[in-house]
Amino acid sequence: MIESVTEETTEGPVAEANVETVPTPAGDARIHWYSAPGARFTLALGHGAGGGIEARDLRALAAALPGRGVGVALVEQPWRVAGKKVAPAPKALDAAWAALWPALAAPGVPVVAGGRSAGARVACRTGAELGAVAVLALSFPLHPPGKPEKSRAEELTGAGLPTLVVQGARDPFGRPEEFPPGTEPVAVPFGDHGFAVPKKADITQEDALAVITDAVGGWLDGLPR
Repeated sequence: MIESVTEETTEGPVAEANVETVPTPAGDARIHWYSAPGARFTLALGHGAGGGIEARDLRALAAALPGRGVGVALVEQPWRVAGKKVAPAPKALDAAWAALWPALAAPGVPVVAGGRSAGARVACRTGAELGAVAVLALSFPLHPPGKPEKSRAEELTGAGLPTLVVQGARDPFGRPEEFPPGTEPVAVPFGDHGFAVPKKADITQEDALAVITDAVGGWLDGLPR
């Protein structure tokens, strides 16, 4: 089922999206489609374990990229659609993502898998198997805060696809300089795990989001079709 809705964003004007409900073994998921005429890619983005598709970086990309020829699909995992506050285990997240992948691929253009935080981990773990052409990792949780010894770097480096990491300079889950050689994250100055910047920073929140959208847009422009 697909319906057209208007959505109020926290970082910009009202945006229009077509919302598709997709059944999965874990319950219904929802895909919020932001279409681009003649799109070169679909960028499929999952949310984190502590929030939904209202995240400022996801909304900024949904607003900016269709004008650059990239359709954006913001994906609500079933646990979030059901109103639960705690995400399930990684295997359940991966299974739901795999179940809705045919809907993401239905427009017939190459799909870039991505997400923020836990959603980025899902994209890294499943992208190659599902047929994604690349992976976008926003605020990848390299390790739990204060526990760098519990690294998740293998998920990122093992994606097996061209991968872009965008990371806040103050992210307690892993600062850009902590990432292994070869990942080369784009650093968002003063950004935390949610890419929020302090009011006294030398960069505005709008500028921080522009760092993200410009970096992602430029990277997508360089991907082979």
